[in-house]
Formats: sequence, C-alpha cells, structure tokens
Amino acid sequence: MIKRILVPVDFSDTALQALDYAIEFGKPFRPELVVLFVVEPVYYATPADLYGPAANLSMLLDEQRRIGKEQLLRLAAELEKRGVNARTVLQTGTPFQVIVDTAERLKADLIVMATHGRTGLSHVLLGSVAERVVRSAACPVVTVRGYKPAKRKPRTKRPSR
Repeated sequence: MIKRILVPVDFSDTALQALDYAIEFGKPFRPELVVLFVVEPVYYATPADLYGPAANLSMLLDEQRRIGKEQLLRLAAELEKRGVNARTVLQTGTPFQVIVDTAERLKADLIVMATHGRTGLSHVLLGSVAERVVRSAACPVVTVRGYKPAKRKPRTKRPSR
C-alpha cells in the first residue's frame, strides 16, 4: 500500500510532468503527496570576490528560500483546488541528499521525480540528481523523463514569480 509519495520539484516543466504522473499514479491509493523543493547553497566564488568583499551569500540563500516558498504556496493552492492531498516542504542542502533524507524521515513509500536527461559533458559536470537518488534511496524511485507531447502541456501550472 502506498501511503506517502515524495515528489521533488524544481518548478521546471519536466518536474511538473513528474508531479502530474505522481498524482495519476497515486489515485488508486489516495496517498499523501509531499512536494519538496530544495534550495541548494551557493559554494563558489563570485567575480565580486576578486574586487572586494564576497557577495552576501546568506542574502542570496534567503532570496532563493523566499522565492521557493512563494512558488510552493502557489503550487499547494493549485493542488488543493484539484482535490489532491498534498503538503509542501522546503529544505536547504545538496539536492540528492536532502531528497533521500526527507524520504527516510517522512517514511515515504515512493519517490517520483523528473530526470532532465542530461548527457555528455553536462552529465559529467553536473551529475544526475535522479541517478544519485535511485542509487541511495531506501524506497522505490520512479523517474519521469521529460517529454514534449504534441499539444499537451503539464496539467500542473508553473507558479509565476
């Protein structure tokens, strides 16, 4: 029995397609959907570091959290209108690790997430969050590859900023 599905999102069309998939997949089980947005801290030097004090990374992180929270609130309102049993969670950290830890902490029965399908150099440099989650998660993981249907957009709308 599937009681809780964790759906990590980055608000891309691909992530919203994965959310739609989780909603449809879960209908027979009527699970709680936990929609997770992860704010990844910035660890690299900025060009400003070369000429003066480092940019205030905590302000940047606070702004990312604020924007993420606003988008999650809009998404939660849309899901509520659709009658979806969902809650939202915002966490900060390394995305794959936060996803795996959140799934364990919330005792998720399933993770449904998008894979952006990077290949070549971008895959080598950026890695695949989905791949790392598949390798590390204690529960099953369903990955949804982005697709572009002829005339169908994701049912879930991207929150505006």
